[in-house]
Amino acid sequence: MKRFSNQIKLFGLATLLFIGCQSNQEKIKISKQEILNAEKDFAALCAKDGIEKAFTTFADADATILRGDRLLKGKIEIAKYYTNPKFKAVTLQWSPDFVDVGNSGDLGYTYGHYTSISTDSTGKKVEHKGTFHTIWKKRDGKWKFVWD
Repeated sequence: MKRFSNQIKLFGLATLLFIGCQSNQEKIKISKQEILNAEKDFAALCAKDGIEKAFTTFADADATILRGDRLLKGKIEIAKYYTNPKFKAVTLQWSPDFVDVGNSGDLGYTYGHYTSISTDSTGKKVEHKGTFHTIWKKRDGKWKFVWD
């Protein structure tokens, strides 16, 4: 009888672990979709209202971005950088190719390809393509980027 009791306990423990793993996997799946949605909303806002608005809306207060060889730290510095009039005429489009989330479900990253189109001093359209990498953190129920 004791052996049967131990088997029930082991079965119960295994069941709890299985359920825990499933619920964590579901949490990660949901978080991945939320980050993809945040990326889509970020890109849509950029297309609609411009780079400055999009980057300041989706940046965490402590976000850092790398532009050229310059690190811009904090939402205020990022906003100041994008107030430069040259960004008013830049079109920026991107889409993530990959998203992943840590086991905690509140930190994730994306990477993919972007295209920026600007106009040079002669009026010629200049297209630049590249790869982006963004780290996202969930704060107060919303995904904000902390690195771009």
